[in-house]
Amino acid sequence: MIPEPRTIAAPKAMTFDRLLEKIRYEGAYPTRERAEEALRAVLGGLGRQVTGEERVAFAAALPREAAQVFTAEAPGIDPAPAARFVDDLAARTGGTAATARWDAGTVLTAVSARMDPDLVT
Repeated sequence: MIPEPRTIAAPKAMTFDRLLEKIRYEGAYPTRERAEEALRAVLGGLGRQVTGEERVAFAAALPREAAQVFTAEAPGIDPAPAARFVDDLAARTGGTAATARWDAGTVLTAVSARMDPDLVT
């Protein structure tokens, strides 16, 4: 007997709500609001770092609401290294370097899971 071929479902589109739930779960945030604060802080800061075609492609891969956060700030001329990005994030959120690293890691892992690996690199 020949087994029936299984169909593999296409990945579900990442909606803003799904993205927030993923961030909330992965980051162990107590509320959806706290997860959204992390998303807004990280994507807003990243939006100031990414320019050109990468900026357009990154925004296009995000849910509309997240893309609006990402593109709300004009990018700077000189992208910051990771350590300075984290320090800036901590300063803007009133957190510590450790919480800023946690927020950045959680949000960037969640959004990059649905993106082309070349874009993430």
